[in-house]
Amino acid sequence: MLMGRRCPENGMEMMMQATFHEIEFAPGKTLRLETGRLAKQANGAVVVRQGDTMVLCTAVLASEPRPGVDFFPLTVEYREKFAAGGKIPGGFIKREGRPSDKEILSSRLIDRAIRPLFPEGFLHEVQIICYVISADDRYDADVLAGTGASAALLLAGAPFDGPIAEVRVGRIDGQFVVNPTLKELEQSDMNLVVAGKEDAIVMVEGELKEVSEADVLEALEVAHEAIRKLCQGQRAFVEAYGHVEPFAYTPVVLPEALLERVRELAAPRLEAHLRAPYEKQEFYEGLERIGEETLTALLGTVDAEGQPVLAEATPEGWTADQIRKAVVQVTREVMRQLILREGRRIDGRGLEEIRPIWMEVGYLPRVHGSAIFTRGETQVLASVTLGTSKDVQLIDQIFVTGDKRFFLHYEFPPFCTGEVRPLRGPGRREVGHGYLAERALAAVLPDEASFPYTIRISADVLESNGSSSMASVCAGSLALMDAGVPVKKHVAGVAMGLIKEGDQVAVLTDILGTEDHLGDMDFKVAGTRDGITACQMDIKISGLTREILQQALEQARRGRLYILDLMEQTIEAPRPDLSPYAPRLTQITIDAGFIGAVIGPGGRVVQGIQRETNTTIEIEERDGVGVVTIAATNQENAQRAIERIKQIVAVPEVGAEYEGIVRSIQSFGAIVEIMPGKEGLLHISELDYGYVKDVHDYLKVGDKVRVKLIEIRDDGKLRLSRKAFLPPPEATAEAKNGEPEKTAAAARKEPASGGATRGGGRSGGVHGRGPGRGRGGHRR
Repeated sequence: MLMGRRCPENGMEMMMQATFHEIEFAPGKTLRLETGRLAKQANGAVVVRQGDTMVLCTAVLASEPRPGVDFFPLTVEYREKFAAGGKIPGGFIKREGRPSDKEILSSRLIDRAIRPLFPEGFLHEVQIICYVISADDRYDADVLAGTGASAALLLAGAPFDGPIAEVRVGRIDGQFVVNPTLKELEQSDMNLVVAGKEDAIVMVEGELKEVSEADVLEALEVAHEAIRKLCQGQRAFVEAYGHVEPFAYTPVVLPEALLERVRELAAPRLEAHLRAPYEKQEFYEGLERIGEETLTALLGTVDAEGQPVLAEATPEGWTADQIRKAVVQVTREVMRQLILREGRRIDGRGLEEIRPIWMEVGYLPRVHGSAIFTRGETQVLASVTLGTSKDVQLIDQIFVTGDKRFFLHYEFPPFCTGEVRPLRGPGRREVGHGYLAERALAAVLPDEASFPYTIRISADVLESNGSSSMASVCAGSLALMDAGVPVKKHVAGVAMGLIKEGDQVAVLTDILGTEDHLGDMDFKVAGTRDGITACQMDIKISGLTREILQQALEQARRGRLYILDLMEQTIEAPRPDLSPYAPRLTQITIDAGFIGAVIGPGGRVVQGIQRETNTTIEIEERDGVGVVTIAATNQENAQRAIERIKQIVAVPEVGAEYEGIVRSIQSFGAIVEIMPGKEGLLHISELDYGYVKDVHDYLKVGDKVRVKLIEIRDDGKLRLSRKAFLPPPEATAEAKNGEPEKTAAAARKEPASGGATRGGGRSGGVHGRGPGRGRGGHRR
C-alpha cells in the first residue's frame, strides 16, 4: 500500500512504499508483516509484530558461490536490543556484547528450521540477521523471528523450499495455547517451539513436565494448524508486495557419470566392509582405504621414471576433490540401502537395539556428586556442585530477568573424537546441547523451598560417537542422586534417527555419529517413566508425517525405559545424606518487617551471628516474606544461628520469662535486653521486695538476670520484673528465724507496686544488704 507523510523540517512530501499484511493464526491472535520502510538495501527485510513486540528480520545472499566450501554457508544471528525493552545493559560496558545463551539458542532455532530446505549444491553465502527492536512484557520474540526470517527469504527470492513458520505451544489447565504470553507460560506444563511448512513439521524443541507421547503429538497438530495459516499469510504478503525475482544460481553438483563410475568401483567393497564386525577405528580406516583405492583407480598413472603418481584429473576432467566427494556420497547410499533392505546397521545392530551400557556413581571422591555414563563409544563424566544463593546466575535480558539456580554446562573437548584442534570456549553446539540436557533434568528437581541450593552440573564428554547430549542427561541424573539432591525420579534420554527413501522408512534407536550424518533425522527425546521432559528434532528432508513422528516417539519411549531400568540398578534413589564436602543449608522464613533487625545497622547483627556460629547467612525478601538461608558445615552451628535469629524476630509476650542482659543502669532501674534488639525497663520497684536504695547494689552492666515481662505499654515499651523469681518475704523470714508474723507485718509496710517508699525499715532483710542478698542480685 502507498503511504504519505509530510516532513515538518522542510515541508517536503515524503512517499514510501510499504506493504502490510495481518495474519490471524490462532483465535484472537494476529501477527503483522511489514516491508518497504526499513533496511531496503538488504535482499529481503521484514518487520514482524505481535502485540508490541517487533523484530526486524533481514536476508542477504552473496552473488557468487563461496569458494572452497562443500557445505551450505548459512549464518543466522538473533539479537535482543536492550533499548527495545527500555533498558540499559548491566555491567561496566553499557552496550550489547557477545550473544547471550538465549540469543544463541534462538539463532539455532531459526537455522535448524531453514537450513534443510535449501537445495543441494547451493553454495552462496546467506546471512539472516534478526534484531528485536521493540519488546513488550507479553510476547517473546524468538518464534516471531523465525517467521520473519522466512518472509525475508521469500522477498529475497531465495531458492529455499519455504515458507516456514515458527510458533510456541503451551498447555494451561488442559487447554493448548499457541504463542502464549510470558505469564501464561509460567502456568504451562509444556513449552514447545515448533517450525514447519504447510505440509510438514521440520523442527521441534522444548521442555515438558512429564507429558505423554500422545499429548506431544496433539500439541504438534495444534502447532501445525497455526503454522499453515502463517505460511499462507506469508504467500499473500509476498503477492501483495509484488513481483519477486528468483535468485539466479548454478548448483554445484557432482557429474552423474562420475557417481556411476564410483559406484561400480567402490559399492561392492563398501557393502562387504559394512558387513564385517564393527570396531570404530578399523571401520573408519577401512572406509578411508576404500576411498583412496578408488581415487588411485581413477587417477593413477606413472611419471617419466615409471613411478606411480596421481594425475591432476581424469580424461573426463574429474578432479581428486570431486572423486573423494563422490566416494562419500556413494558410501552414504550403500549404508542407507543396507539399513532399508535388511534392517542391518553399520555396527551390526538391529533398528531398535541399544549399544552396551555401563555406568558408575561416586567416582570422584571430593565433588558433591559424580557419575560416569557410557553407551557404546559415547562417554560422559558428570559432576554436581551444590552452592548457596550467592552462586546463582544472574539473568539480564529484555524478556526475562532474575536468578537462575540450576544450570548444566556441557563440554566437548577435541580428544573425545580423537581430534586435534584449539581448545576454545563453548560454541553454539555446546550451548544448545547443554541447554537441552538442562531442560530435561529441570523437571524433576525439588523446589527452592525444600532444597534451597544452587545446583551446577558439569557434563564433560570424554568419548563421542552418538548422542552425547542424551548421555549427559543420563550422567547428570545419576550424579544428582549421588549428590543426595532429592530429585523425584531418574531421567534418561535417547537419540532417534531416520532413513527414508520413497515409501521405505526405517526409524533407528540410539544412533551413531555416522548414522546421524547419513540419516534424515536427529530426534532426541528425554524423560522419566511417566513422560517426556525435553525433546529436540532436526530433519534433513522436507518434512515428517504424523505417522513417522508417532513411530519415533513410541520407539524412543521403549528405549528410554530400557535405559532407566539399568540406571535404577546402579542407584535407585537419592542418597539420604549430602556429601561431607557440601554446605549444609537450612532455610527459615521470618516476617519481612524483621529483615532490617536481623541485618542490623551496617550489617553488624548478622555479621556477629555469622562470627559466633561459624555460618554464612543470606537474607532476602521473597513474595512479601523474609527468607533466611543459613549455610553451615554442621547442623549444630546452623541450629545455633537459627536460635539467635528466632530471638531477634520473636515478639515479646506478657507473662513470658526471659534471661536478659543488663545493658545500662539508671537511678530508677536497669535497662535489660531480653532479646537481640529488644530492651525493657526493670524498674527499681520490681527489682526486689521492699525498699531498694541503689540499683548498683543488685546489678551491674553485663549481668545476666532472669525477668518476667509484666506489661507492654501502648507506646511499645516493655516493663520487666525480677520479683517473680524471688521467694516472698514471709518465706524468707520463716526460713531465717521462724517469725512469720513479724515478717508479714514488716512486709505490709512496703508499697504494693509502683515504686519504693524510703521510710521502710530493714527488718526481714527486705532491702539493701539484708540476709540472703549480695552485690549484683545473686543469691548466696
